Amino acid sequence: MTLASLSPQAALPSPSTAVWQLGPVPIRAYALCIIAGIVLACWVTERRLRQRGVAPGAVLDIAVWAVPAGIIGARIYHVVTSPEKYFGAGGDPMKAFAIWEGGLGIWGAVAGGALGAWIAARQLGIPFGVVADALAPGLPLAQAVGRIGNWFNNELFGGRTTLPWGLEIHRMDPDNPGHALRDDAGQPILEPGLYQPTFLYEALWNLGVVALVLILDRRLKLGRGRAFALYVMGYTVGRFWIELMRTDEANQILGVRLNVWTAALVFLGALIYFVRVRGPRDYLIPLGPAATTTPPPTSDLSQVDLSERETPTQAAAPEGYRVVSEEQYAAWQDTGVVPPATDDDSRPGDVEPSADAAAADLASDDDEPVDDSSAARTDRADATGARPADRDS
Repeated sequence: MTLASLSPQAALPSPSTAVWQLGPVPIRAYALCIIAGIVLACWVTERRLRQRGVAPGAVLDIAVWAVPAGIIGARIYHVVTSPEKYFGAGGDPMKAFAIWEGGLGIWGAVAGGALGAWIAARQLGIPFGVVADALAPGLPLAQAVGRIGNWFNNELFGGRTTLPWGLEIHRMDPDNPGHALRDDAGQPILEPGLYQPTFLYEALWNLGVVALVLILDRRLKLGRGRAFALYVMGYTVGRFWIELMRTDEANQILGVRLNVWTAALVFLGALIYFVRVRGPRDYLIPLGPAATTTPPPTSDLSQVDLSERETPTQAAAPEGYRVVSEEQYAAWQDTGVVPPATDDDSRPGDVEPSADAAAADLASDDDEPVDDSSAARTDRADATGARPADRDS
């Protein structure tokens, strides 16, 4: 009897194949997991945006910008933090574009995706803080699903362990990516011993972050990007200790993995933002043709009657949005009447409607006395709910 025979049987086997051929097209498990995570994140974000007054389907316009920008940012972060693989001795600079061979950094993905979402929010006339808070629980959910792809790839595991949930790891074939090496009998070759399933720890931690954001956001009614900051804090705390367990090759600073330092710095930035930023949660009322449609339901997407044909008016995109309080938004849902603008509506974050909508609002005030002073003109402009689209971003 050897020491190895005393080790508990692995509760977590690993797949020996992560790529399947569909004719000439390779189907990669990692890519499927990433796509599934994006779909789930979009579904969650769509529901949360509609609960705050954003017109249906806006998440698709946001995803068109955020997803490609996130992938590009993830690749840039990986290449910048591991330059020796591409620009060092024996490196191939062209491999920096071979994204299908792996190498995506979550920090670059979040930064790039946020930039893309900001661009989309400006085009749609939605305050960026509303978009960021809507994304907050969807992002860790997508990350949790994406980590399953690491399981298929037999990567991102930790050190040796004798725990009953130890992970078997296959020795992968460098000449046939996505497939395990096989012995003379055709059986996949396993690395000796069992390993910490750090990919699973992070996936479970991310699900906990989803619950944390949803619970605290419901209780505290977080706004102005604070729900997103809460997600960042929750994720980076977990990533800090999980990163310390990983044994895969990584660049280090002062003997500590680079991503550990990144997690600590990003956590501090998110904490400062969460503590310093204050203000109520913003709700949006569409301006223009969309303002006359039936207000969205307060529950969820599943209660919408998709069999009902949309009229051209219902399909019209809003010309802009007015940022209102929760009470004003509830009144609009009950009556369908846009509440009159007040001094409170002039806070940063209101989004500028089109020039035609602004002119129509001004024309409706013909019964008011005319004041040619600049202050009066400014007040009149405020009454339309017009504000620069990038004020809240």
